[in-house]
Amino acid sequence: MAIKVLIVDDSALMRALLTEIISGAEDLEVVGAAPDPIAAREMIKALNPDVLTLDVEMPRMDGLEFLDRLMRLRPMPVIMISSFTAAGSEVTLRALELGAVDYLAKPQAGNLAVLQAYADEIRDKIRAAAGARLKAAPRHAVAPAPTLAPATSGFSPRLLGETVIGIGASTGGTEAIKDVLAALPAQMPPIVMVQHMPETFTPSFAKRLDSLSKLSVIEAQGGERLKPGTAYLAPGHSHMRVRKVAGGYQLDLSQDEPVNRHRPAADVLFHSLAEQLGRRAIGIILTGMGKDGAQGLLAMRQAGAWNIGQDQASCVVYGMPREAAAVGALDEVAGLAQIPAELMSRLRKLDGQ
Repeated sequence: MAIKVLIVDDSALMRALLTEIISGAEDLEVVGAAPDPIAAREMIKALNPDVLTLDVEMPRMDGLEFLDRLMRLRPMPVIMISSFTAAGSEVTLRALELGAVDYLAKPQAGNLAVLQAYADEIRDKIRAAAGARLKAAPRHAVAPAPTLAPATSGFSPRLLGETVIGIGASTGGTEAIKDVLAALPAQMPPIVMVQHMPETFTPSFAKRLDSLSKLSVIEAQGGERLKPGTAYLAPGHSHMRVRKVAGGYQLDLSQDEPVNRHRPAADVLFHSLAEQLGRRAIGIILTGMGKDGAQGLLAMRQAGAWNIGQDQASCVVYGMPREAAAVGALDEVAGLAQIPAELMSRLRKLDGQ
């Protein structure tokens, strides 16, 4: 049975283009296209779509206000269609906090290959969204996540200086990474992270994580020496690798070809941890569509590292953790809420506590 999609966008041209793209797949069906949220509200009742694509800026009611109401009154999978600008990134991150499953840029006029790649991406995202686990939306503005984590962990300087934690995530990962970091103390080994998102989004995302965590969170620029108490987010335009140097570890960025259709790719980061740290690394794979990270985590485990994956029940999309589990790359599987405690327990063991 085809996945029913409702398009909400004030541009007639955009509604026509998205309709043509989505209808080009046999397993997807556009059941309607609304010019604004007021019309969309009635069409949702009448057509009962499985997935909604939602523009951000529209007349009569903006996309965020409509999303907030929708997720409280009739939760359903929503993909935001946004401009990939700095302002657009802030709005889209807010939409993900409100319960949107995923986001995508508005298609730009280009050559056939560019449009085909865009068509493949939006179709894949709709399929994933149709089976996504919805997160309850907060009623009011998002406040920093509560945490019982102490400011210090009591880890030895040796552990803090020799261990590196790697995190990979995609669909649903902005909220999952936020939940993990918010539950950790300030005194932690360095954390390196890949979240699949455009380069205009990663600066805003790093700032948001920094404001919600006891850790210092920054977007990597390349060449940084890893420091305890700091989490480094790969920029949206480059792969990120960890390299051993005299007295510690350094971050290297590159614009090599995409891996698993992504740059940055979790596999690239994880393979570097396997090669450069071996058993002194820890890998974490969170919610996401696709298989990125599975082979890199397997290399880490084979090199002696310890890896944990998010369980199916707490994932927005159980893709990346499922693939990692399938190839035997995980030592443990846990719910999102339990991952910080499992990580702390593992670190204490490594520290001889």
